Amino acid sequence: MLQRKTSETGTHVHATHGRTVRDLRRENRTAVLRRLYFDGPMSRLMLGPAIGLSSGSVSNVVAELVAEGLVEEAGSVDSAGGRPQTLLRISPGSGCMIGVDVGETRVRVELFDLTLNELARTERALPSTGPRISRYEVDLVVRHVRDGIAEVLRAADVPADRLLGVGVGVPGIIAYTPEEGAVVHGQTVGWDAVPFERLLREAVDLPGTVPYWIDNGAKTLGQAEMWFGAGRGARSAVIVLFGSGVGACVVTDPLGPGRALEWGHLTVSVRGRRCRCGSQGCLEAYAGAEALLERWAEAGGRPPEGADEETALTAMLTAAYPPEDAGTAPDTTALAVLEETAEYLGAGFSDLINLFQPERVLVGGWAGLQLGARFLDTVTAHATRYALRYPASRTRVALGTLGPEAVTVGAALLPLADFFTRGGRRPETAPATPDPAWRTALADRVTP
Repeated sequence: MLQRKTSETGTHVHATHGRTVRDLRRENRTAVLRRLYFDGPMSRLMLGPAIGLSSGSVSNVVAELVAEGLVEEAGSVDSAGGRPQTLLRISPGSGCMIGVDVGETRVRVELFDLTLNELARTERALPSTGPRISRYEVDLVVRHVRDGIAEVLRAADVPADRLLGVGVGVPGIIAYTPEEGAVVHGQTVGWDAVPFERLLREAVDLPGTVPYWIDNGAKTLGQAEMWFGAGRGARSAVIVLFGSGVGACVVTDPLGPGRALEWGHLTVSVRGRRCRCGSQGCLEAYAGAEALLERWAEAGGRPPEGADEETALTAMLTAAYPPEDAGTAPDTTALAVLEETAEYLGAGFSDLINLFQPERVLVGGWAGLQLGARFLDTVTAHATRYALRYPASRTRVALGTLGPEAVTVGAALLPLADFFTRGGRRPETAPATPDPAWRTALADRVTP
């Protein structure tokens, strides 16, 4: 199970103008659930001071949650001079969430229980040949998501009525309309105002009340790293996602949700290489995995024929940095392209440092984790050289710690956050557009 943060800002619930008894009850349930989720197991006696509720209020809320199966006993601890205190925890089997990562090489679908233990997963590759747009047909992606959801529910023998929601991370900019729900503007992958939420609802065999939460993949990656990964404890961070393309999420307020950035389309070379977005000189045209392999081939390198991008990038890194016991010299062409890429990335990182002055810059995504393991120190040195001295001295650059599956974890957090904000109750009807309540849930996440 993923490690959780160990503290949370106290939640004090008082009657205020305009709030009903039902609102107060929901907020009290939310406070107990969040505290147990991030700090549990805890006793009733511990919960009261931690969230600012009286012992009577805690007992009433806990009794409701236990009766509904959301909270269960988890042993006991000795108390000073009294009876042992019963510990409480979130019941893992009381609900589940699906996280989906719509990448450019594959679609990954994972099913998690309420405490983020993985119950099942499946991956479906996208075609690796032909023009990029034909590799990324909307209908094919929708079918992969539909079949993946059915497969993980079947594999874990989980009925659909236990599903709290489906979170989906996608490349591109997300807009919302009352008629279509989430609409994806993915210029680099040929998605022009794709009504992705409506298409999923029409294709996937789930109850109509199951909510879909669709957001930028870099943003869901950032959410996962801030809750459970390398961002824990930071008041501000930028999390960058390297895959076929490049994206980022900036978190400038520890109590607020992150914001997706189209960082890959920052201009790093005026009239430079043509980017797949149609512009010239974008960072993605130099640092995305697709562009990196193209540059290697243009320089005379030999990427493996017919290999997918992940296999080809591994081959490039192995050629540039052969194992010591291999007895082969580094491929100077691959090494030169990677060293140039490190400088472009350093320049891109320096812009993030100067603009946002974050405590941390974190690198994730399947390509980012491969590249970072080889030359993150070099990228950091370039970033320090290009950035202003003061913010650079206060920023730490590091790899994410949740692995290439972090996008699916972050996507699954979207329905989980909404569930907690509702006090552990499922919506009676699925919202056509995101309920602002889920953003409040993210804003109230734990902080050190």
